[in-house]
Amino acid sequence: MNDLIQPYYIDSEPYYLSAGNEIELFDAAYRLRMPMVLKGPTGCGKTRFMEHMAWRLKRPLITVACNEDMTASDLIGRFLLDANGTVWHDGPLTIAARYGAICYLDEVVEARQDTTVIIHPLTDNRRTLPLDKRGELIHAHPDFQLVVSYNPGYQSLTKDLKQSTKQRFGALDFDYPVEQIETDIVAHESGV
Repeated sequence: MNDLIQPYYIDSEPYYLSAGNEIELFDAAYRLRMPMVLKGPTGCGKTRFMEHMAWRLKRPLITVACNEDMTASDLIGRFLLDANGTVWHDGPLTIAARYGAICYLDEVVEARQDTTVIIHPLTDNRRTLPLDKRGELIHAHPDFQLVVSYNPGYQSLTKDLKQSTKQRFGALDFDYPVEQIETDIVAHESGV
């Protein structure tokens, strides 16, 4: 196994209580390598769900917290200087595509729209990632899956996924858990 991807495996089962059929739906989407979007309010369990699913599927999970300063190079990689001169360093999206990880772009609408369009060829039948700076075209590993999340209605009206991006994903809607499930989660997480 590649030493680069090993740290992204989740060794122990993350605690997750299902609130519906989201596990079965995601399993089906993963079998098809369908890109997925997780929609729901902050703190409703989207990230924990992804950790649980990566553990369940025995796949590495590379999580990227998106922000307005993130560039395409932050996702795909860049040339950096080191003792040997200029060397290419893959970004998290490139690592995931090369080695078959699940790449989770958390709060993707926070990223600039000119950055998010680089995911388009990974989300259709091509499943490719062009690295123009290297003159390389990566064909995604068969186990690669792209998952993004966002909080619809919680950002300003100027921050939303472009329609050309939205239509490329299957969607799972999340909400805060019902009271009994939330009580069980809080009790487990707090050790009560």
